[in-house]
Amino acid sequence: MLGSAAGKPASLDQHGLSGRSLRGGITRKIWLPRLIYDALPWFYLVSGLMAILATLYIRDWYWVVPHSVLFSAACLHLAFFVFRKRRLEARRDSIEQSETPGTP
Repeated sequence: MLGSAAGKPASLDQHGLSGRSLRGGITRKIWLPRLIYDALPWFYLVSGLMAILATLYIRDWYWVVPHSVLFSAACLHLAFFVFRKRRLEARRDSIEQSETPGTP
């Protein structure tokens, strides 16, 4: 009954999930819109700072404080990592562009 209604199952290659793309795991590239890509480190930074400020106002829920501190540390670490990575990539691109002959 269900087999005839569902039709023929699609292979992994038809969905772009071949073995090559599955092996990448965490290193697989994802494409984000430019606005989200540019705002991502700022989102991490603001989230981390807000989590730190939220711990100042917690009075009775002491079990939440370690989670908030860990979350803020992770967000701040990610923000500075992304800022540093982008700065290094921009520097590398400018050095490569200045070294190529024929470009002004």
